[in-house]
Amino acid sequence: MQVVPELDTGGVEQTVVDVARAVIEAGGRAIVVSKGGRLEGYLKQIGAVVVPLPVHSKNPYVQFKNYYALRSLIRRERPDIVHVRSRAPALSALPAAKAEGVKTVTTYHGIYKAGSGFKRWYNGRMTTADVVIANSDYTRDHVLRAYDLDPAKVIAVPRGVDLKKFDPAAVESARLDKLAKAWGIERGDGRTRFLLAGRLTRWKGQTLVIEALKGLGPSDVQLILAGDDQGRSDYTQELRALAAGLGLETQVKIVGHCSDMPAAYALCDFALAPSLEPEAFGRTAVEPQAMGRPVLAAKHGATAETVEDAVTGWLVTPGDVTAWADALRVAALTSAPARAVMGAAGRARVHERFSLETMCAATLDIYRSLLT
Repeated sequence: MQVVPELDTGGVEQTVVDVARAVIEAGGRAIVVSKGGRLEGYLKQIGAVVVPLPVHSKNPYVQFKNYYALRSLIRRERPDIVHVRSRAPALSALPAAKAEGVKTVTTYHGIYKAGSGFKRWYNGRMTTADVVIANSDYTRDHVLRAYDLDPAKVIAVPRGVDLKKFDPAAVESARLDKLAKAWGIERGDGRTRFLLAGRLTRWKGQTLVIEALKGLGPSDVQLILAGDDQGRSDYTQELRALAAGLGLETQVKIVGHCSDMPAAYALCDFALAPSLEPEAFGRTAVEPQAMGRPVLAAKHGATAETVEDAVTGWLVTPGDVTAWADALRVAALTSAPARAVMGAAGRARVHERFSLETMCAATLDIYRSLLT
């Protein structure tokens, strides 16, 4: 039984779906408890049981009701494992599972900051499970620094990339033409294209890269910013104004949300992951490697694990405009054959360490270890 706040699109939600499918394919039953969302229908299609419950709520009264509802559900469905994937549901789901004698797992999908004693306590509820999964070594180290835990209890299982979806050979030319038209770019214009995929928010580093791009001087380089501003229209306008003020209107394209990320990476030569704060995992540094694209990533957090410097891309000093300008210049001057070698190394690395199959197998192994 997986317990997750909601089932709309997102990395956490997709992992819930992936693990549910793996459980079913291994001959088990997959139950997902959530307030619901767009992925609910797909879960039902693959044979999972979806139970609606407001486990996203932080309201103490709702939490109290969730606790008893979950105990009743556990008695009825008799799951072997209760796997909680967020802090709010952990408050009710972990005690409910323990009261019914069921083994528990949690996953830290991010780095939770604690600015107060209460927040530290709240974050720490996730550590009370029998096993704690961290989505990277960086996240695991953070959890072990923050809480006095047996290191053997905290296991790093990196997020998995669907290598059937993120496969260069599977992206037809028509998809590339369609996306190029939507973005207003010419596929064969000879420009070196850098893609920064991710929601438009300051800590993702969009302003840093625009400023670094100016450091290259006149060039045949284009920056694509693909991502939703999620209502932060002021920041989007700030990015447009910054590009215009630096004379980069034709070099910076803000294209909004992209629903075809494999095609997006295939349309570009390099991917960028310049986050100003450390990423707990950072799928936008891994997915492009699966597509055979070298990555320029900030040298901190989990991206220092997922990108091999000078082999599958480059690790760059976080927040340093000059360093990023130099890195962009080096990448743009890299020959096509050298890019292809780096791209092949990146795809091989993802196959070895960050595939969906690897993630699901590691998760199922943890489940089995709790049942022996």
